[in-house]
Amino acid sequence: MKIICTNCKRLYPESGTPYKCPKCGGLFDIPELVFDSRQVDYTARGIWRYRHTFEGLSADYEPVSLGEGGTPLLWSQAFGRQIAFKCEYLNPTGSFKDRGTSVITTFLKSRGVHSAVEDSSGNAGASFAAYAARAGMRAGIYTPEAASGPKRKQIEFHGAELHPIAGTRSDVTAALEASLESSEIAYASHAYLPVNIPGYATAAYEIYEQAGCVPGAVIVPAGQGGLLLGIYRGFQALKRAGLTYSLPYMVGAQARACSPLWVISTSGMSALGFITEGQTLAEGVRVKRPLRAGPLLQIVEAGHGEYIPVDEADILRGRDELAQRGLYVEPTSAITWSALEQTANRLPDPVVVVLTGSGYKYNK
Repeated sequence: MKIICTNCKRLYPESGTPYKCPKCGGLFDIPELVFDSRQVDYTARGIWRYRHTFEGLSADYEPVSLGEGGTPLLWSQAFGRQIAFKCEYLNPTGSFKDRGTSVITTFLKSRGVHSAVEDSSGNAGASFAAYAARAGMRAGIYTPEAASGPKRKQIEFHGAELHPIAGTRSDVTAALEASLESSEIAYASHAYLPVNIPGYATAAYEIYEQAGCVPGAVIVPAGQGGLLLGIYRGFQALKRAGLTYSLPYMVGAQARACSPLWVISTSGMSALGFITEGQTLAEGVRVKRPLRAGPLLQIVEAGHGEYIPVDEADILRGRDELAQRGLYVEPTSAITWSALEQTANRLPDPVVVVLTGSGYKYNK
């Protein structure tokens, strides 16, 4: 399956790096991933053993890599059962974003990009700053002024130009898009560009190898929802390849203060006006309008998942419970604990909880 515009169905151009369809302004996507076990390169490290699944890259282009992927799957007792925790916070820059950023940066470099901008609540920006430095690329990162201090420091230490923006996460994206009107610079968007989704899907392939089966359920923090979508599509690819007959039940954890996927999936599109972008400790999922809400909601419509809201009072409690098991994560990751608590008595085994960002990223 090629990269296509979800609106007009045009293919992604063979040159340039547009983040929207140049013809109609639609969103690009890679709706169907292809996995072939015969093409897995077990001599390669991390995500790049699955490079045959990365659409838009030539087979011989040198990856921009910091050793991302290959994160451990650790088992621990919780709510009366054994739960597997996929430790994505152990990626090179401290978050799952590295899986997607490695592919995005390689894609940009393969198309001759020397300078790019990105907007982020923190982790995606820190990740792109690191990979841009690795690639010898100039980077500008737009973040909320209120983004965690360690994430802002990480961005600056990697040599990227930091643009702190007052207001909400939506205001940050608006400020970046306004800057593009007077510039030819590339937009390395983890939300718009679809080439990171196959990178996220590698977490599904690893879970399958590590657990020895497809999980009964997977719990993932969901803001833009790219990781949840990538993991789900990764398992779909394994099923199409004949390696499994089942798909996991996907649980997307959202902060109640900003939970559009939960609101729409439970109350319908008529509830759009009730979606808030309230303050939350889980800054990484504070996304009022996820760009890929359509396919994310289709997972629920197909009976393959649901979205769970998490109250603010439960976020730091979840962080502390995870820390007592040796798993030190930031608040955005910690919302998975409450989601697990709310669903543990009805999810099929085995349950995998994806922990997305390091506790060292949070300074409160």
